[in-house]
Amino acid sequence: MPLETLDRTPPPFFKQEPSALSRLMLLSTLALFLMVADARLHVVQPLRAAIATVLYPAQWLALQPVQMIQELAGYLTELKTARKTESAARLKLAEQSQRAGQVEQLLLENARLRELLALRERVQVPAKMAQVLYDATDPYSRRVVIDKGQLQGIQPGSPVLDESGVLGQVTRVYPFGSEITLLIDREQVIPVVNTRTGTRSVAYGDPALHGGMLELRYMSTAEDVKEGDLLATSGVDGVYPPGLPVARVASVDRRGDSSFSRIRCQPLARLQGVAHVMVLEPVGDLAPTAAVGAAPAEAASAPASRPGRAARGGRS
Repeated sequence: MPLETLDRTPPPFFKQEPSALSRLMLLSTLALFLMVADARLHVVQPLRAAIATVLYPAQWLALQPVQMIQELAGYLTELKTARKTESAARLKLAEQSQRAGQVEQLLLENARLRELLALRERVQVPAKMAQVLYDATDPYSRRVVIDKGQLQGIQPGSPVLDESGVLGQVTRVYPFGSEITLLIDREQVIPVVNTRTGTRSVAYGDPALHGGMLELRYMSTAEDVKEGDLLATSGVDGVYPPGLPVARVASVDRRGDSSFSRIRCQPLARLQGVAHVMVLEPVGDLAPTAAVGAAPAEAASAPASRPGRAARGGRS
């Protein structure tokens, strides 16, 4: 056999390679070194930025269908909401138009009746706007303090309203502030009239009833009082102008063991969290306005010996 044909490499049996454990340890050490280097020195950050830059077009293309579906769903939702809002607005506009027509008709009938009966206009009550500063510190009463006082012309006993109805009455006046006792205070009493039946009664404050309510006392069980009846000021006390909304009947309990009903009323004014109020002057301190439709000659020829006639006409 020629010598050139002989294989001079060592047989596989004599080859020396790293063991599997050595490779594992080497690769683990390298991976740990790369992690520490990336965490401390940020050596892989340029590589990440390059990969992110290369993959950004692919990500943008992949996200386009998802964004289109989301925008389409949002557009359909907004379109549905807009249609519902439009329907509700049209319905509310129709209701307001109907109420406006009714109010105009009532105002016209009222003016004609006053002209027919030669009644005088109701007293116009001056008012002052005020801001509620804080609740009074007395734990046994329901009172708030406003930022208007004696220097601004606030008088003791003045009625106080918010945007919904009667809130209370001014009980203490200081130079730069006043204290308002709310309707639900146990010491507050207000004459009211049922706008449905015309029945007059007196509402007493009771803060212990369901967080603050009013109670109509000494009402016979035979009186026509129903849940939902609106109570307004009657004006017989000379403090509150007549016709101001006060409360709405919440419950009527006609007990068989008593001749009087237990009637609870929910005040219309916001007794919690009110920020701005309107302070009126007491009706007893105001002079009535001129008569509706009264002729100037007749007013001038009125006898001077009858000065109380205008006052009585203004309170009719």
